[in-house]
Amino acid sequence: MRLSPAPALDPSLAGSLVLLHLAVVAGGLALLSSASVSASGLESIRCRLQGTPRPPAFSQDGDFVIGGVFSIHYYMHTVDHSYTSLPEPLQCTGSMDSRELRFSRAMIFAVEEINNSSYLLPGVTLGYQVHDSCASVPIAVKVAFQLANGLDHLFDTGEQCLGSATVTAIVGESASTPTISMLRVIGPFGIPQVSHSSTCACLSDKKQYPTFFRTIPSDQFQAAALAHLIRHFGWTWIGAVRSDSDYGNNGMAAFLQAAQEEGICVEYSEAFSRTSPLSRVQRVADVIRSSTARVVVAFVSSGDMRILLREMERLPSPPRQWIGSETWVTDPDMLRFGLCAGAIGFGIQRSVIPGLRDFLLDLTPQKVSNSPTLTEFWEGAFGCRLETGTSTGVGVEEKVCDGSEDIQQLQAPYTDTSQLRVTNMVYKAVYAIAHAIHSIVCEERENSTVNCDKNLNVKPTQVLERLRRVNFSRNGYQVSFDANGDPVATYELVNWQRRESGKIEFVTVGRYDASLPPDQRFDINREITWVKNSTQVPVSVCSESCPPGTRKAIQKGKPVCCYDCIQCAEGEISNNTDSSDCLICPEEYWPNAERDICILKPVEYLSFHEVLGIILTACSLGGACLAIATSTVFYHHRTSAIVRANNSELSFLLLFSLTLCFLCSLTFIGRPSEWSCMLRHTAFGITFVLCISCVLGKTIVVLMAFRATLPGSNVMKWFGPPQQRLTVVSFTFVQALICTLWLVLSPPFPIKNLTTYKEKIILECDVGSAIGFWAVLGYIGLLALLCFVLAYLARKLPDNFNEAKFITFSMLIFCAVWITFIPAYFSSPGKLTVAVEIFAIITSSFGLFFLLFVPKCFIILFRPEKNTKKHLMEKTSNDIHC
Repeated sequence: MRLSPAPALDPSLAGSLVLLHLAVVAGGLALLSSASVSASGLESIRCRLQGTPRPPAFSQDGDFVIGGVFSIHYYMHTVDHSYTSLPEPLQCTGSMDSRELRFSRAMIFAVEEINNSSYLLPGVTLGYQVHDSCASVPIAVKVAFQLANGLDHLFDTGEQCLGSATVTAIVGESASTPTISMLRVIGPFGIPQVSHSSTCACLSDKKQYPTFFRTIPSDQFQAAALAHLIRHFGWTWIGAVRSDSDYGNNGMAAFLQAAQEEGICVEYSEAFSRTSPLSRVQRVADVIRSSTARVVVAFVSSGDMRILLREMERLPSPPRQWIGSETWVTDPDMLRFGLCAGAIGFGIQRSVIPGLRDFLLDLTPQKVSNSPTLTEFWEGAFGCRLETGTSTGVGVEEKVCDGSEDIQQLQAPYTDTSQLRVTNMVYKAVYAIAHAIHSIVCEERENSTVNCDKNLNVKPTQVLERLRRVNFSRNGYQVSFDANGDPVATYELVNWQRRESGKIEFVTVGRYDASLPPDQRFDINREITWVKNSTQVPVSVCSESCPPGTRKAIQKGKPVCCYDCIQCAEGEISNNTDSSDCLICPEEYWPNAERDICILKPVEYLSFHEVLGIILTACSLGGACLAIATSTVFYHHRTSAIVRANNSELSFLLLFSLTLCFLCSLTFIGRPSEWSCMLRHTAFGITFVLCISCVLGKTIVVLMAFRATLPGSNVMKWFGPPQQRLTVVSFTFVQALICTLWLVLSPPFPIKNLTTYKEKIILECDVGSAIGFWAVLGYIGLLALLCFVLAYLARKLPDNFNEAKFITFSMLIFCAVWITFIPAYFSSPGKLTVAVEIFAIITSSFGLFFLLFVPKCFIILFRPEKNTKKHLMEKTSNDIHC
C-alpha cells in the first residue's frame, strides 16, 4: 500500500510541530483534531495522521483483520533529533532474526488454514497486518497506534475524529517490554492482545493489563521451576545474569525469591542489554569469569544473550554450567555458541503443526520478490541479490541470484521445524482469536450447519470478552486462559547435547507441569550431558557439604551458603549432611566416635569377670577359707591351754562372723538387683556388728579375768558364758533392728547412674535412706571405738592371759580403714565406689583375723611347748611378783 505525501504545512505551525515531535518519535502516529492547533493553518483539515506510516511486513485484507507484531530485526536505527524539523521515519537495522520471521509466517499460515476451514468461521475471511517492531519500544508503540488507527493518512468521520480500530485483536509482541508499551496504548481502547512469547510475570496483573492474554506460561512458573531444578542438583552457590528489561528484571526477581526459599545463594546478579555500552557487557563477562560459582542462571533474551556469549568467546573462561530461561535456551540460532554445550533450561513443549514446513518452504524468487521482508531474508540467507529486490549491501561486487538457490537445503532457524515450541504459541494465539470471533459472528443451526455473519460489526471489546471463555483443543494441545489470561504452565527440560559429529542439539530430558502437586511436578527421564560433555553433575557450592557428625556455622559477613563445618558438641549428633544444628542424644544414649548416630551407653558395674572383680572375689574367698581353716585348727586343739585361756566359745563365734564378713563382700560384686542391693548393706552391717560384738566380748573378758585374780574379787560370776552370749546377741539385735527399719521405710534399690560418666551408665545401688545407711555405719563405728578404748585400757595386762594388745591394734586398723573409707567412698567414681567399699570390708576383716588369730595359730602349730597351762601360769606368777 503506497501512501501519498501530506500537503505542505503553513510555517506558523512550526511551534506546534516541536511539541508533536516527541509524541511522534515515541508513539509514531496520532490523530490531530482541528481543535488542537491554530485554526489559521488547519481549518481545511478535519483529522490528519501525524508522522510517516510504517507499511506492514505482510498484509492481507479480510472481513476481520488480526494484527501481528514480531521482532523480525534486532535493532532500530538511532537518529539524533534536532527538534527543528519533522523526525525521520523510524527504521530497522542490523541482521534479520529468521526465527522471528518464522513466527510471523506461522501466523499467516494459521490465518490461511482458518480461511480454508469448514468448521471454524466458514464463509468468513480473516485478514492480517504483520509488523516488524525491530525489538524496540518506539517502533512497537508506533505500530500499536497504527493498528488502532489504520494506514489512511486522512481520517474524517466527524468533529471528534472517532472511529473503530482497524484490527479486532493483536498477536504479539515477542518481548515483554515492547508488549507492555503497546498495552499502554491499546489497552484503554479494549483491543485484546495475545502474546506468544511475552513471559513477564507482571503482565498477569489484570488491573494494569486487562486486555492481555498469552499462550506461553508466565515467568512466575518458570522462575519457580528453575529454582526447583537448581536445588534438585544440589547447587547452592550460583551466579545470575539478566536482561536489563521488564522480562529480565521481573523474571530474575521472581527467581531470586524462589531461590531464597530453596536455600540457594547468589554470588552475583548482573544486568545488561544489547544496547548497553560494550564496557558494561565486558564487565558482566569478567564477573562470570572470575566468580567461584560454576553455575550461571541467565534470565536473558536471545538478542542480549547473543551479545554476552560473543564477549565470553573472546577470552578463555573457566567452564560454566549455564542454566537458561526459555527465551534463549531453545533458540536454534544460539546453538553455534559451543561454550554453552551442556546447558539446561526449561522450554515450551514441542509440538507438530501439520503443513507448516511445506508452507515455510513454499518460496520461490518470484514470490519472494513481492515482499521486501522476504527479499531481505532471501538475499541474506543465500548471499546474493535478487535483480528485482533490495540490495543487502553484501559487497561491492554483489552476486546476483541465478535461480539455483534451493530453500529446501537451507540450514537456518527459519526452516528448522524440528523444535516447534514458540511457533506453536503463535499458532494457538491465532486460533484463540479466531474462536473468539467465531463465537460472536457464527451460530449453529438445527441441521448442524454453521452460519456466520461476516457483515456484523465486531468490536474489539467483544472479542476481549469472548477470549476469556475460549476453551478448545488443536493438534492435541488444549488452549484456555485462567483469570489472569495465562495458560496452564507446562515445560520441557531441554539439554544442549553435543553429538559425535560435534553438532549441538536440543534434547528433551524431563518435564515440569505446574498443574500437578508440588512433589510430582518435576520429572527427569533421560540422562543429562553436562558442561565439558561430562555425565557427572557439576558441583557449585560456596562451602563443601558438612558431613554427618558436624553442623554448619555461618561465616561472618557472608551468605548463608558460606559456612564452616564444626564438630557436634559432646553428647550431640547430626545424622544428615549439611545439618544446621546438632541433636542431643536421649538420656541413655551417647554419640558414636563419628557423632552421627546415638548408640546405647555401655552399662558398667563391678563384674565377676573383670580383673578387679576377680581379685576382690579371690581375696574374699581366700579370707573366708583362712577363717574356716583357723576354726578347724582351733577345733582340733580346743582342749589346748591357749584356746581355753582365750574364751574358745567367743573365738569360734568371731571366726564364724569373720567368715561371713569376708563372704558378704561378694554381694557387692555383680549386676545390682533389688534383692542384692538390700542384702549387701544389711548383711554387711549385721555381720560386722556380730564380729565387733565378739571382739568387744573378748575384751571385756580379758578385763574381767584380770580383776578376778585380785583378792576377794567375784566379778567373773557376773560375766560368765551366758552373759557373754547375751552381750553379743544384744549388740547384734540393735543392728538388726536398725536394718529392719531401714528396709521397711526406705530400702536400697538399684539405679542407673547417668551423671558420673556422660558416655556410660553405671549400675549401682542407691542407699535409699541416707539416715539408715549412716546409722548402720555409725553403730559399727561406735562399737569399734568402744572396743578400742577397752582394749587400750587392757593393753598392759600380762601377755599370756589376754590379747588386749592385738585387739587394740586390730581396732586401730579397723577404725583407720573405715575413717579413710568415708572420703574415698565419696570421691571414687562409678564402680570404684563399690570396689572401695569391698576393699574396706576385706581389709578390716583381714586386720582382725591376722592380729587376733595368726599369733595363736603360730603358737599352736609351730610352738606347741608354749601351749601349756604351766607355761602360762609361770609367766603369770613372775609378772605378778615383778
